[in-house]
Amino acid sequence: MKKVLFVCLGNICRSPMAEAVFRKMVEDENLSDKIFIDSAATSSWEHGNPIHSGTQTKLKEQKIAFDLHKGSQKISSEDFYEFDKIIAMDESNLENLRKMAPEGTRQKIAMLLEQGVPDPWFTGDFQETYQLVKMGCQRLLDEIV
Repeated sequence: MKKVLFVCLGNICRSPMAEAVFRKMVEDENLSDKIFIDSAATSSWEHGNPIHSGTQTKLKEQKIAFDLHKGSQKISSEDFYEFDKIIAMDESNLENLRKMAPEGTRQKIAMLLEQGVPDPWFTGDFQETYQLVKMGCQRLLDEIV
């Protein structure tokens, strides 16, 4: 089983959106028994908080379930060993993940999209975030399959 972890700063906007979008794509391809999906944060600022209302609204509009998200959680050192792919949402998170990564795990870290996904917490543009996340998740799924 492949294990994929999406990571952003707070785990309330972009990474849970990517987790939900990717899970839907995986389910639609009948691959749920082959790919495990989760999300996390590089910071503990939002620890335990639910998905941002803007992300919830966008996912509801697209009829994408997000009820498996258990609240914001910070990435742990064990996650670097447990997951096969650790997907950063932007350059800042990529750099933070590289600094946090235990020896021998950095090769698992990659960007969802080369240009990154802007944080809608700052931009307010959840539509742009959704479009970029959807495109990146499709590329990731194609790569894995």
